[in-house]
Parts: sequence; structure tokens; C-alpha cells
Amino acid sequence: MNLLLLGATGRVGRFILDYALTDGHTVTALVRSPDKLDDFASQYGTQLQIVQGDATNAKDIAQALKGGPAVVISALNTDGTTTLSVSTGLLIRLMQEQSIHRLITVGTAGILQSRTEPSLYRYESSDTRRRSTRAAEEHRRVYELLRESALDWTIVCPTYLPDGGRTGVYRVEKDFLPEGGSQITTADTANFTYRQWKSCDFIRTRVGIAY
Repeated sequence: MNLLLLGATGRVGRFILDYALTDGHTVTALVRSPDKLDDFASQYGTQLQIVQGDATNAKDIAQALKGGPAVVISALNTDGTTTLSVSTGLLIRLMQEQSIHRLITVGTAGILQSRTEPSLYRYESSDTRRRSTRAAEEHRRVYELLRESALDWTIVCPTYLPDGGRTGVYRVEKDFLPEGGSQITTADTANFTYRQWKSCDFIRTRVGIAY
């Protein structure tokens, strides 16, 4: 498989990159700082194609898509700006132009539906105690963009995300956070996100993930 990965240098993205390369897939990584992937480049050689660029720049995304990936995964982090929504809008347009259909992104549990107030997102309800909703609102914009698109998308929505290794044992639920779930490690979030490229279980939906 040929995979395009955005956010490959991040806490979740590095695990996704590792899983894909270990499985023998070809990965194109669009990154601002290629030197942050020197360890992967030296180990995997031409199996890893690194494109230096900005995920909010249409020309850079178009360059990264030139290899015709079968799937695009975005593990970009929120950075206090509109990076996620701008990048997603560009991806939608460029992927549709090139007939690339599968997009998997990492979101947040805040944009899942509330169990106590199902008409609300979790970040709007008493389900969460977050002080700032800025990141959740940006993820919500991404969700709304994808919902209106023609892509086969999946948004993986982890709750509290500490650094940690892969166990492979966790719970997932469509549109809701698994009941009582309070955390999920970066490695297990990456594991589930990566596995979605060959799964049809959560096409065009959000999926909550937690232990």
C-alpha cells in the first residue's frame, strides 16, 4: 500500500509511521522539518518518501499526493490556529480531484455525542470539564467539512491521551465515547487509526476510543 501521512512527527503520527513502515508499506510523509524523521529515513530508505512542506499549503499537499496514495491519514495536532480545518479543506478538494477516496483523521472525544445530552457534542455538555473549547471547536469544523464531502472518511476520537505503548486492547464505539472510558495511549490510538485503512466498519463516521 502507498500511504500519505500528515503529522508524522507528532505523538500519534510517529507510531502510525512506524506501524506502516514495519508492515512493508510505502509512506509519503508531508512534514515541515524532515530532520525529525532522520531515524526512519536511515532505517527504511526509499520506502519512506519525505516531502518538506506545510499542510496548509495547497501546492505542498498536491506534491505529496503525486504518488497516488491509496489512503491518506492525518494525525495533525491542533496548534491554536485553523491548521486542521484549512488542511482538511484542501485535502478534500485535492483528493476528490485525484479520485482518492479514503481519509482517516485523528480528532478528539469532545466532538462525539454526549451521553447525558445526546443533542450536544461532549465538549458542549456536562460530560467534560474542559476549560477551553478552542481545540474541540476546530475539530468540529473538520468533522463538518468531512460530513459534507464525498470522501470515505473516518475520524478517530480519543479521550485523554497520555504517552504510552501499544496494548492492542481497547474499546471503540461509533459516535460516542465508550462508557466509563477515561484514557487511551498514543500508541494504541495510532494502532487503531492505522488499522482503519483496511476496515469498512467506520466509514463516514466518528469513532470513540478508550480503555
